[in-house]
Amino acid sequence: MKKNNTISLACFECKRKNYSTNKSAGTVKRIEKMKYCKNCEKSTLHKEEV
Repeated sequence: MKKNNTISLACFECKRKNYSTNKSAGTVKRIEKMKYCKNCEKSTLHKEEV
């Protein structure tokens, strides 16, 4: 059985970590999602932080 890993998503523009989510252990690709950033006050691309 594979375990889920908790990761954080950071705004691509201001680099703040705004969201956390789960990622399955078998996933190799990094997660990228359009999310609302409170600091930028708009929807921006959020990428998985290392």
